[in-house]
Amino acid sequence: MKNKWLEYAKKLQSIAQSGLTYSKDRFDIERFEEIRNISVDILHHYTELEHEKVRDLFANETGYQTPKIDVRGAIFKEGKILLVKEQKDGLWSLPGGWADIDTSLSEAIMKEAKEEAGLEVKPKRVVTIFDYNKHQAKPLPYSVYKIFVECELVSGAFEKNIETVESGFYDFDELPPLSTRRNTKEQIKYCFEASKREIHETIFD
Repeated sequence: MKNKWLEYAKKLQSIAQSGLTYSKDRFDIERFEEIRNISVDILHHYTELEHEKVRDLFANETGYQTPKIDVRGAIFKEGKILLVKEQKDGLWSLPGGWADIDTSLSEAIMKEAKEEAGLEVKPKRVVTIFDYNKHQAKPLPYSVYKIFVECELVSGAFEKNIETVESGFYDFDELPPLSTRRNTKEQIKYCFEASKREIHETIFD
């Protein structure tokens, strides 16, 4: 079955993480540590990433394992959507990133829009909540919920920063090369469709 190895590795990592968190017996802790190491070995073997890199991305958390949260702001102006050009790969995405633990969803969206696009925005409604691995061609070794939020543009102007080097508003038919790890054309299409509706029901899963 496609990517069954990834399912096994993720399950082993989840079991190990819970066991390391809640176990008191030192022999049980050793066994769970071994299970975690096996999960890292699986990822290393199939992805050819270095063990240290895999461990940083995949096995660096404690406590009960939960999905990571990635937020994206869909900001429209005159029927066009705002995209920013990423510093790292030169590809384009909606402003966004990992949600901080001390911010609400609205606060996270406003923070990302300000940092990456120089804009003050007002979050209006949630467009979609997607499980990354169900909507991306290349799955990740951990779970991610991607939340797209339609926003009202209030004020501001783009300034080059450590994350993004350019910004612009685009029609759907004229989108520049996308950073598909951050957002796909299908996901941006949902944002366009929602922006044209007075009432929108959030799409999820």
